[in-house]
Amino acid sequence: MSHTFHIPVLGLGYSIDTPLKVSKYGVSSVLSIVDDELVERMREYHSNQNGRVFNSISKIETDSRSKRITAYLNFLSTEITTQFELLRQQEFIKGNDICRYFELLPESSKLKAGYELMMDYPEGDSKKIFQDILRKGMKLGAVDVNIMAKVDKMNFVNDEYTGDMNTDALAALRGFAESNLHSSVILSAGMNPRLYSYIESFEDFLPNKDAELNKKIILKVSDFRSALIQAKFLAKKGLWVSEFRIESGLNCGGHAFATEGYLLGPILEEFKVKKKDMLVELFGIYQSALTQKGISLTNKPAQRISVQGGIGTAAEHEFLLNHYQLDAAGWGSPFLLVPEVTNVDNATLKQLTFSKESDFYLSGSSPLGIQFNNFKNSSIDALRLKRIEQGRPGSPCTKKYLVSNTEFTTAPICTASREYQHKKIKSLKAAELTEQEYEKQYNAVVEKVCLCEGLTSATYIKYNISKPKENKAVAICPGPNLAYFSKVYSFDEMVGHIYGKVDLLTKIERPHFFIKELNLYIDYLQNELQQHLQNFNDKKKKQLNNFKFQLTEGVNYYKQLFNEVADHASVQVKDLYDQLAISKVKLDSIIID
Repeated sequence: MSHTFHIPVLGLGYSIDTPLKVSKYGVSSVLSIVDDELVERMREYHSNQNGRVFNSISKIETDSRSKRITAYLNFLSTEITTQFELLRQQEFIKGNDICRYFELLPESSKLKAGYELMMDYPEGDSKKIFQDILRKGMKLGAVDVNIMAKVDKMNFVNDEYTGDMNTDALAALRGFAESNLHSSVILSAGMNPRLYSYIESFEDFLPNKDAELNKKIILKVSDFRSALIQAKFLAKKGLWVSEFRIESGLNCGGHAFATEGYLLGPILEEFKVKKKDMLVELFGIYQSALTQKGISLTNKPAQRISVQGGIGTAAEHEFLLNHYQLDAAGWGSPFLLVPEVTNVDNATLKQLTFSKESDFYLSGSSPLGIQFNNFKNSSIDALRLKRIEQGRPGSPCTKKYLVSNTEFTTAPICTASREYQHKKIKSLKAAELTEQEYEKQYNAVVEKVCLCEGLTSATYIKYNISKPKENKAVAICPGPNLAYFSKVYSFDEMVGHIYGKVDLLTKIERPHFFIKELNLYIDYLQNELQQHLQNFNDKKKKQLNNFKFQLTEGVNYYKQLFNEVADHASVQVKDLYDQLAISKVKLDSIIID
């Protein structure tokens, strides 16, 4: 890959068509395929914009979810390939997209060095040969898809279960597997054995006669142990993990999967130390499983390791790649301020540019019961408060992607729904709780918002395709890192910032992203302690003490790390030590009796 960064999935709608905007420049990006209604409407919109014939796939059609996803991914594949071929045929004239392709590349790129050499060449046959070589070296950015493995609703038609093959996650996987894309599925949010086993039934995930994979698997993970467990499970089925995408537990956007106090630096160190042994172990299992399928493979396939979550400067980006020997780093939330790349409506975009650190917080607003990085000024939160004031908390539940609760009903319902919140509040009133406990539990119930609609509405607003009665309240879930970016940027500016050509954070006071994550974990520990004061049993005490111990170990690791890199001009070591010392004092002040 020519670029050393990728754009991770950003909610449901924010990166749903990002590949159409960046793939032709060689930049890889990820879209969510959770919402097949959104997928279908985006296919219709972009088909109309690009003069393509659009044949709708009705929701009531058999296997419509899978078919809609396949149709959209095939559309993206066709449209992006067309864009790329047109770009590649352009003349090398400053201002043309073909020149932009090369100019966006990092200075370390051999392709870029070749381009700059070619531009200085005198006109003639040699220059044309040089240009043809450069054209052949150009590559499309990958169009990868994300599936939250455990968001896997069972589906019914006339009260009849449609079967395990038609649950949401499996149908989405089938939609990707049957598409024309040569790219990867990113599996996130934990392990789903049924989904993982289903992958085996698609030949594109197995090596072809040339030992190549038409479709690859990327695991989004937060620690080494879970990565190895999941990869071994897949290897036993003849499935290769082509990339481990390590994400910060808390310093990220969207759902936050906190580790047991393990910080990103020590996690990356463990991957660095153990990756060669892991590769050998996994290949042995994989090779044996393929032999049972009649497939012979002698050479180990490539296995990339990347990181994402909270990276904010070119120095941090470069340090991660070099020190931990990583293949790439993900830049997500900052791209929400790049309208060329993502779908943020103008009102929300303006709010984001004026935001402060305190506007980004870890919330309980997700119906999945997983903590969720949230933005205080979002219009969906204003709508939530208005509904509470009117005595009608909760949302109408139309899409039902996140239904999971059976506390009051036989069929699962969503905890953000009006139905659930009405029933739950009624039960709380009957429970004879103290006023304080009632208020605490009530607030936890009504904090939930509808993410199915909230994470897509900005896209519909931006493209002016909202339906008349459709909720236009916007939910957005940036990582805390976005607080330090305060303008609307161009694609070229953001890529230039990533590679150190420009600095978009000049004079901005911002903690190093390792320190920022540490502070987020210290805050998390304090909140956990506060939450369990009323019910502080031995098990919880042991868990929190272990959590604190791991954070302390992380601090010790960073002390040693900063000492090792003291000679590197790109790292302001004294400042890092000062930041770390302040965090250590805060951590030491937490007493767990």
